[in-house]
Amino acid sequence: MTPDLLAPFDLTGRVCLVTGGTGGIGRATVTRLAAYGATVALSCVEGVEDPEAARDSFAGLAVTVHPLDLRDAASIRRCMAGVVAAHGRLDMLVNNAAVGSATVAAFSDDPDTQDSLMLAINADGTLKMCQQFLALSGAGARKLINISSVGGGITAFPGFRLSDGMSKSAVAFLTRQLAAEAVHTEVDVFAICPGATDTPMFQASTLAKLSPDERTAFLARLPKGRLIDPAEIAALVHFLASPASRVLHGAVLDASMGLGVRPGLMSEHADH
Repeated sequence: MTPDLLAPFDLTGRVCLVTGGTGGIGRATVTRLAAYGATVALSCVEGVEDPEAARDSFAGLAVTVHPLDLRDAASIRRCMAGVVAAHGRLDMLVNNAAVGSATVAAFSDDPDTQDSLMLAINADGTLKMCQQFLALSGAGARKLINISSVGGGITAFPGFRLSDGMSKSAVAFLTRQLAAEAVHTEVDVFAICPGATDTPMFQASTLAKLSPDERTAFLARLPKGRLIDPAEIAALVHFLASPASRVLHGAVLDASMGLGVRPGLMSEHADH
């Protein structure tokens, strides 16, 4: 590819924070943005993940790692301040960190408490991250990219955990509201709603509960007959990080390969 075609997607000099950057979509996003020249900071779960081990896992990439607990407003402020202290500014925030129906169990065994945590981490935590980012002073175009989900962010699936869908729906609404308020600013706001993506979170919440035959049948029903690769979502984040995405300001993107427009695929029989 010629340099003039690459230039719009060159992120050299841009400082990006990817929350939940140690695995899944977050890890793929860190790797993608760094490959195109961005200075990347990522968050790890405060008190759970070791920042040094997280940094060492990105061999060859000069990333910084910042502890973050999305339940704690003070932790959110420390994380953001730490990124600015390390890099001088923050040009882009990718709100990727979240819990799902399976991973929230690491915090509590009580279903009621899990529901409250789902909303506190996925919805309220994302809200506070956005508010802190928008409060930062900065020159030039900045990007705010929220990661929601096709479940809640785009459509509804029977049997989908209510608190999970509610939290992802809240992120989609938050994106639209912030975009409406930022139409005359230099901040572009977007949300991405992935479908069934090959991440540890999806493995734990869905695939691990299926027998080999059930898993084969489930994958066959998905759009294109496969899971989405995290790198595919990372490529979309990269596009939104570029100047070319400006016309999409306010968009809540269905990144589900068609599951959002045909949610019945989750329950349809293969011969229907």
